[in-house]
Amino acid sequence: MTRSVVGSIATLWRYPVKSMLGEELEFTDVTKQGLLGDRAYALLDVQSGRIASAKNPKKWAKLLEFQAAFTEAPLKETLPPVKVELPNGGSLTSEEIDTSSILSGLLGRDVQLLSSAPQTASLDQYWPNVEGTAHQETTTELVLPSGTFFDSCSVHAITTATLARLQELYPEGQFDLRRFRPNLLIKPVSDEASFIEDAWVGGVLAIGDEVRLSIDTACPRCVVTTLAQSGLSTDLGILRTTAQHNNVIAGIRASVLQSGTIRRNDLVWLESQ
Repeated sequence: MTRSVVGSIATLWRYPVKSMLGEELEFTDVTKQGLLGDRAYALLDVQSGRIASAKNPKKWAKLLEFQAAFTEAPLKETLPPVKVELPNGGSLTSEEIDTSSILSGLLGRDVQLLSSAPQTASLDQYWPNVEGTAHQETTTELVLPSGTFFDSCSVHAITTATLARLQELYPEGQFDLRRFRPNLLIKPVSDEASFIEDAWVGGVLAIGDEVRLSIDTACPRCVVTTLAQSGLSTDLGILRTTAQHNNVIAGIRASVLQSGTIRRNDLVWLESQ
């Protein structure tokens, strides 16, 4: 086995409510289920029985106008309430009895805030008209991993090198990391290599003194990267550039092999056979 330093943690992000804006962290515990508290909550669309997701922007793009953060640092034994900052300038917490009705009114659809994932859940995913993406101009069902609100993986990472390369390829675009919703933004030892993390798939990332992640697959991008959010404008060119120059791939998907605590600026090693 070989082991080499490939970078360091530039930023850490957690998204307490699925498809809402998240919170930047200085440090976090990582459990077998991913970053503690990540995607702990989600909204259920009562009419369809599906999980609300900005992957279906015709219904749920507005979710990206809400920002969620825990009211205090979560503990492994129990999660604190989550506070949601609303587009109208107000806020609410998950423990209020009228939370679901307030969110329903703001979103224009009957929703329920869920604090635990059912064993079987799915969401609608819209595929825009971008060459290189699947099922163009159609909506498909995405089945979530059992008992979770994740789309596929428990940890998502991307490098500053990949974002910089995409920006270089499409200077008019805003390749802000918030479009890509990673848990980990990794600053590689060298920013010169294009899409450097693609070559890490199949290996193991060791972060800090404890955490080890299996790098399971590369991460294909979706319509969420193109949507307006946090002062960023709607731009289909973000996804189009990713499709044209790296087969719609930007970042990696990982699962947790060993739990522990990670911090901003922790070194990141790549272990491979």
